[in-house]
Amino acid sequence: MLIYFLIFICKIIENAIGTLRLIVVANGKKKLGALLNGIVALVWIFGTGIVIININKDIFKIIAFVIGSIVGSYLGSLLEEKIGLGSNMLICITKEKYEQIIKNKLSNYQITTICEKDNNYSVLLIVLKRKEISKISKIIKKIDKDIIIISEKAKTINNIV
Repeated sequence: MLIYFLIFICKIIENAIGTLRLIVVANGKKKLGALLNGIVALVWIFGTGIVIININKDIFKIIAFVIGSIVGSYLGSLLEEKIGLGSNMLICITKEKYEQIIKNKLSNYQITTICEKDNNYSVLLIVLKRKEISKISKIIKKIDKDIIIISEKAKTINNIV
């Protein structure tokens, strides 16, 4: 029973760190991504080595391996969501309530307002940390329940030649 638990835990660790590594690299942190990949490789070698021994005689090793992969991938996504690397831009399309939105706890954010007076709507562009999206979206939705909010990954571009 201990062997199945060990396989399960190895796969959780491997997939959680692997998922996190992909997201870290996508956010430009290449050195951290390389380090995480090394850890993934070590865990993979250890876990897979255990599974391969007498694999034809013990199907439960495969089951523990697969379930650990599923749980590890999901756990990695949750972990990355909690860490919330990177910045996002909220694109908020509203009808005439943009002043209320800006005044309500959003003074610390970079906000650009585009107003279209003839069509009676405004577009707010708000740059914020990714982990703040949910909190800020709830604040905005309380002010204007009909607002359209779109989230896009935002990255500062430096050294343009």
